[in-house]
Amino acid sequence: MRNYIIAIIMFNGLCGCINKSQEEPNASAETIRAIDKIKLTDLNGQAINLEEHQGKTIFINFWATWCKPCILEMPFIEEAQRTFQNENILFLLASSESAEQIEEFISNHKYNFKYVRIENSEEMNVQALPTTFIFNRKGELVFSETGFREWSEKQNIDLIKKIVKQND
Repeated sequence: MRNYIIAIIMFNGLCGCINKSQEEPNASAETIRAIDKIKLTDLNGQAINLEEHQGKTIFINFWATWCKPCILEMPFIEEAQRTFQNENILFLLASSESAEQIEEFISNHKYNFKYVRIENSEEMNVQALPTTFIFNRKGELVFSETGFREWSEKQNIDLIKKIVKQND
């Protein structure tokens, strides 16, 4: 019986870590400046300055080539990206893997994404994959979630629309 109770406690603890979602957190200096802390490079090693995209909503999905839920999520992200192709939103798929590993993945999967490398996923507190951050036009982190999501479902499209339309 004791092992059963311990197993239930452990299971509940794990479930609490798997699918954490946060919408519109309190605006603290750390939350607002989270976008400035992200260190991204393109696959050629050139730094990406997210300030150049100021005024756009930025959707960043953290993933890995070995992560099955990440790969299962990609068609849904691609469909959401198509839905918002005429909106002021930037979709990025960020991996901490080598450019060679990402390029090999790209050659085997024909998604139309802007793939980038994240240099500091630990500092950004990306503890599990997939994880998605959405920043509003002001560069504020307004959505953060760890876990698989069907981004093309109506409720998720509506969530992105709401963020895109903020501060219109």
